[in-house]
Amino acid sequence: MRLNDFAIQYARFSCYKVSTLKSKTQHNLKLGKRLQKIDQMVASQYNHIWDCCCDHGLLGSTLLSRQMTNISTNVPSKVHFVDIVPELMIQLENKLQRFYINSSWQTHCLDVASLPLEQYEGKHLVIIAGVGGDLMIKFIEEIYSKHKSLKIDFLLCPVHHQFSLRSKLIALDFSLKDEKLVEENNRFYEVLLVSSSSESKSKISPVGDKIWLPETQNQTEIAKRYLTKTIAHYQRMMLGFNQGSNNDIKVILDIYQSVIL
Repeated sequence: MRLNDFAIQYARFSCYKVSTLKSKTQHNLKLGKRLQKIDQMVASQYNHIWDCCCDHGLLGSTLLSRQMTNISTNVPSKVHFVDIVPELMIQLENKLQRFYINSSWQTHCLDVASLPLEQYEGKHLVIIAGVGGDLMIKFIEEIYSKHKSLKIDFLLCPVHHQFSLRSKLIALDFSLKDEKLVEENNRFYEVLLVSSSSESKSKISPVGDKIWLPETQNQTEIAKRYLTKTIAHYQRMMLGFNQGSNNDIKVILDIYQSVIL
């Protein structure tokens, strides 16, 4: 075979290998808008990424696929899949062994509050999504109390109780790195990237800051709908509580009503 012919055949084989890799790493990884936004907010600066309450591992698998197809990633993050349901973790491990045999990952069947961060050196990102803000608070308090010497970033997407979660993060003196607002299937989600370190000096707002600073017309419309829905929610709450509780709700309502878009 002539040299040029060999080069052509090798190029075709290389393209086939890349195509096969993509088909394996991108199998059925169709993320909704919420998970897409969370994925976009994950930087490559972490040694360990903890995908908590991972369910079927869709988000973590997407992160692994991104690392496999991103040649600029010098030191891939190790992705930890965490869920407390044994059956889910067995199914997920089988899938990971099939599609991500050469990637850096580990499964953990345990409570999120018991993450063994101290066993792994480097910078940690803990992702918690798909649960309420009240449960998220318990997880964060437990993790932070056990690992105060570590600088931990948290990427959070509560399904409700956003004000309570933000208030707890403020009380813990966490700092804000970024925050986004997402609408999916007529539901709104706040996505917060925060740090247990207060070095960034960027304070967390109890009702959000960046989410009310849209950059496009579409983002503006989403923010308006979310604000209207949130205000209406607290107005309904005031009708169903006693005077003492109403005072607390009125404070929250006043803060949301002061937001200017």
